[in-house]
Amino acid sequence: MKLLIKNGRIIDPASGLDDKADLLVEDGRIAKVSKTVRDKADQIINAKGCYVMPGFIDLHVHLRDPGYEEKETIVTGAKAAARGGFTTILAMPNTRPVADNEDVVNYVHQKAKNLAPVNVLQIGAVTKRQEGKELSEIHEMVQAGIPAISEDGHSVMNADLYYRAMQIAKEEGIPVFAHCEDKNLVRGGVINAGKRAEELHLPGIMNAVEDVITARDIVLAQAADVHLHLCHCSTKGSVWMVKQAKEKGLKVTAEATPHHFVLADEDIPGDDANYKMNPPLRSAEDVEAIKEGLKNDFIDVIATDHAPHTAIEKGRNMKRAPFGIVGLETAATLTYSELVLKDYLTPMQMAEKMSCRPAKIIGLDKGTLQEGSVADIVIFNPDIKYEISVNDFAGKAKNTPFDKRKTTGKVVATIVSGEVVYREGI
Repeated sequence: MKLLIKNGRIIDPASGLDDKADLLVEDGRIAKVSKTVRDKADQIINAKGCYVMPGFIDLHVHLRDPGYEEKETIVTGAKAAARGGFTTILAMPNTRPVADNEDVVNYVHQKAKNLAPVNVLQIGAVTKRQEGKELSEIHEMVQAGIPAISEDGHSVMNADLYYRAMQIAKEEGIPVFAHCEDKNLVRGGVINAGKRAEELHLPGIMNAVEDVITARDIVLAQAADVHLHLCHCSTKGSVWMVKQAKEKGLKVTAEATPHHFVLADEDIPGDDANYKMNPPLRSAEDVEAIKEGLKNDFIDVIATDHAPHTAIEKGRNMKRAPFGIVGLETAATLTYSELVLKDYLTPMQMAEKMSCRPAKIIGLDKGTLQEGSVADIVIFNPDIKYEISVNDFAGKAKNTPFDKRKTTGKVVATIVSGEVVYREGI
């Protein structure tokens, strides 16, 4: 099976290529990248006017499967990922049962292999049942193929237990993905502590909730000499600490989500739970710090923290609704509209932060369009202007604050191992 992508602008951070060229895929791998490819192909895609990038890799997704399939499943989440240009996604372990053992990991990997249109890798929990009391079966889960450990949705408040987990991760050669939240400081907060919380008469969440654990985790990771990846950074303090850690040569990387660089707490229109996420939407000053952190490479990766919930759950008021929004199907267009078009990132940097860099963080041999590599590819049209609509979503959940938002740039095709798994308008 041969697939020929013609006339596209090839953007490949791994090789530094940014030029109009043709790309030939054969037997699931990239066979040729050249100004003109004259080989015959079984399928031809004319990518004129489009960016051809390595398939996006999302390090932070909640698939809710097993246990919460009413919110999302491995299959529906993977379909949403394909529509968003993601060819590999990493699933967080806060399922039911928790992914704290090899059996759950094997279940996810096998189901994804059989049914999902994109690659799915299950992250392992740090502690059993994510209760923060006893370490999970980390060695066994590594054998089952986990790319990292994380307690996402929680922080491991016992520093000694967390340090021991870091030592095991170091031994196994995998990173630790940190959800930084001091639960003792949350105090029932639901949105960012500030003027908007006061106006809405809602309890607030201080920046210190994130910053205290960010500082602790960096110190512990330095002691364990392990790679620490900071999830969904949202405060100017976190950005500053990441900058300091990098300047000291520590093994620290960080991610930011589109909602944290697009929206501030002042954008919350009222008691609308589609604006409730953890960490919360922060101040305009924090938003600018996140964007500058991405621009200056202190923040390495753009991830979605895709967190699906049912309409009934998100129809409740802020105090009663769960945290989280979906993001797989909106991340690329929001990144392009808010960062590339506003000169925070170049298209090359967008590809680097959504594909090349995530692959490096987990040691995945992907994130490139070089000849011989696996043909995981996204085709992105930067000229399409459209209005985000939850009615078009492939995923089960519709909980997003971006419904009806006008954006520029759209994924028009997603290719996994040489197979077109999503295509629209091209």
